Amino acid sequence: MSSRLRELIRNVRQAKTAAEERNVIAKESAALRNAFKDQDVTYRHRNVSKLMYIHMLGYPTHFGQRETLKLIAASGFPEKRIGYLGLMILLDERQEVLMLVTNSLKNDLNTRNQYIVGLALCALGNICSNEMARDLAPEVEKLLASTNSYVRKKAALCATRVLRKVPEAIETFADKAAGLLTDRHHGVLLSGTTLMLEICEIEPNTIEQYRRHVPMLCKILRSLLMSGFAPEHDVGGITDPFLQVKVLRLLRVLGKGHADASDQMSDILAQVATNTEGARNAGNAILYECVQTIMGVESVGGLRTLAINILGRFLANRDNNIRYVALNTLAKVVGVDTQAVQRHRTTVVECVKDADVSIRRRALELVYALVNEGNIKTLTKELLDYLKVSDLEFKPDLTSKICMLVQRFAPDKQWHLDSLLQVMQQAGAYVKEEVCRALIVLISNAPELHGYTARAMYRALKDSADQAELPLSLVTSTCWFLGENGELLLGKADAPLQAGEQALSVSSQELVSLLESVLSKVTIGPVGREYALTALMKLSTRLPDHSEYIQGIVEQYRGSSILEVQARSCEYSHMFKLDGMRAALLEHIPPLDESTYTRNLGNSQVIDGAAAAQVVANGDIADAPASAGNLADLLSLDAPDDSAGPPASASSAVTALQDLLSGDLSSDVAAAGGKQAIADLLGGMGQMPASNPTNLADLLGGSAPSTSESTGGAFADLLSQPTPSSTPRFEPITAFEKDGIRVIFKLSKPAGQESVTDIEASYSNSSSEAITDFSLQAAVPKFMQLRLEPASSSTLAANSSDAVIQKLHVKNNMHGQKPLVMRLRIGFTSGGANKVEQAEVKNFPAGL
Repeated sequence: MSSRLRELIRNVRQAKTAAEERNVIAKESAALRNAFKDQDVTYRHRNVSKLMYIHMLGYPTHFGQRETLKLIAASGFPEKRIGYLGLMILLDERQEVLMLVTNSLKNDLNTRNQYIVGLALCALGNICSNEMARDLAPEVEKLLASTNSYVRKKAALCATRVLRKVPEAIETFADKAAGLLTDRHHGVLLSGTTLMLEICEIEPNTIEQYRRHVPMLCKILRSLLMSGFAPEHDVGGITDPFLQVKVLRLLRVLGKGHADASDQMSDILAQVATNTEGARNAGNAILYECVQTIMGVESVGGLRTLAINILGRFLANRDNNIRYVALNTLAKVVGVDTQAVQRHRTTVVECVKDADVSIRRRALELVYALVNEGNIKTLTKELLDYLKVSDLEFKPDLTSKICMLVQRFAPDKQWHLDSLLQVMQQAGAYVKEEVCRALIVLISNAPELHGYTARAMYRALKDSADQAELPLSLVTSTCWFLGENGELLLGKADAPLQAGEQALSVSSQELVSLLESVLSKVTIGPVGREYALTALMKLSTRLPDHSEYIQGIVEQYRGSSILEVQARSCEYSHMFKLDGMRAALLEHIPPLDESTYTRNLGNSQVIDGAAAAQVVANGDIADAPASAGNLADLLSLDAPDDSAGPPASASSAVTALQDLLSGDLSSDVAAAGGKQAIADLLGGMGQMPASNPTNLADLLGGSAPSTSESTGGAFADLLSQPTPSSTPRFEPITAFEKDGIRVIFKLSKPAGQESVTDIEASYSNSSSEAITDFSLQAAVPKFMQLRLEPASSSTLAANSSDAVIQKLHVKNNMHGQKPLVMRLRIGFTSGGANKVEQAEVKNFPAGL
């Protein structure tokens, strides 16, 4: 006689070591094998129960799987109950032995005992394979019309699994599923709406068929909302919240993109939103689903405002889960009704200061979406105040967001400068190099603010000089500007005070001493020391009285262990001997081209076509050709086509000049020889050869005049407006679709540039989880050039469509000879796991 299950559990719990536990399991497994071998019918159900317990502990149980089939074939309900439970626990749809149970399932589905039918439906709905689903689908369909509500409920739930395995059976189940809406049993209604949702997801064409049932769904929802207290369905004072949530979800699917269906459900949605209490989780769940439905259908503006106000109430809730849900939903709907979300701006900013890091990050993303020209000063002040006390792990994200907001929405250049200086003082270690470069471009093109900028940067650097570690971004920006315009601090130039600015008196010795103290900081790092050395060198010509003192400081670093610092010190020391040339070498740098930099902001650069392949990743480009080559090797997009390279007849001088200008030289210039081509570029206008008047126009990118025109005609043609041409249209293509992520390319061509293709990539996420750290890398063959602009966001919200946009620009130097192809590498984080996917895009339309 075998031991009972309770005794086995007691013996396992009393085992003090893993070895003792294994010993207990081994003895019991041996006893079970003997019992199965002896065909012990009396205690078979007990033995299978112990087998399931052993399986849950992680030990092998394959030797007893067939015993479950024998229990299922028994006639009694207790044996069948243990048999079906063992079937669902010990087996899965991949087991071949599962085919043996198909006949027993069919017999049990046709029995008169409702509980045995329920057991069979439950097992079928959990582990059925494609073959079982196809064989037993007619029985499940028949049970959907059963007179027993218990059986109908189980059959509807089982049908969802059957349809996932056999989608072609949807036509036979579609009408039966809709017929369940007339049932009065709540369990049948709940399983029926679940089945309809599954059918709509598998076959979207059925949505139009189900839209005629919207009035019935509204009636069900209204009856649940207005009914009195029902003990069997009451959860926290709410009548059957599970059914209400399912009905709202089905209404959202049916009303999406359909105005008539949305109008039919607008009244009941308003009633649910106003009459449901949010004091408990059941009510909050219904309100959240109601908000999702309102924002998902074609609802009126007042209804959307009501939904956003509900989310605003969620933000005031103490439960972090509810607040996170509210922030996540507001981030999705901010583009639909920005003004309504703006009313809750203060609460959202408070969430940025929450103790929960997930809420802080989600609130920061929402604040970023809410900022505009009207509230940039208020929100930036709030974020800067919080930046002072924020956690170290949160500072990088917060700093990056503030810098992007300031660059995008700054009302004037002075406020732009002040805000970035505050960020550099508080979190300068996290300010990216691109922000510093953009700031230098901004102030170099604002001569009216040069005096104010010199004073503001001097104050900021002096206030931070006592810190143990100076912010690198502040050091580099300040040293660059003071090296160029440090003399403005001395009052020798016309540098009037701005409104509200305090006067600042700085001597030349104080300026040099400040830079010397920065240079002597141990924690400054090589880059900061290089900038400080260069700033002092430039000031040696602007402050001639301190030239010898500065020379002494520079020469101290001739023996530096840092090679770049040592090289600069030696070169600068030698420049002090060139008194006649030093002033010219160290003169002011002309203002940088702001329009060109803005157009290429975010490192949207073109990689030279001489590389084996071009690789760009969301605006970031590898610093060295080797890194680009490594990634190109990884993507395996080499195009070993000799015809794609530059012409062999081009001279080395022309090739070098072509690489320098990153442009294509005309064949006429290449044929003329390197010396003549450079003479054409750098020579006077009167020296242009009359026999080739189109060279300069070709080099400057203008339209080439006819050979019969004079040189003056070529310049006139350069200044003339281009002739408009018809722009071809192309259908959007799906470049990538997997794991809920879809990438759509919308293609267009600029007027008059047949070899250039503009691509607008839109990223969608149909999964129920948000995608973070999303990045797209692209590679093209070597005869093409690729420029990738930064994406609008690195986060794809759950169930979002075209939420993130990114633009690509491709130039096909062999247009008309070779088609456009591209290799994509997509990286993202989903569910805490980092994933990388690759795809090759070959379905570009002809003509690209």
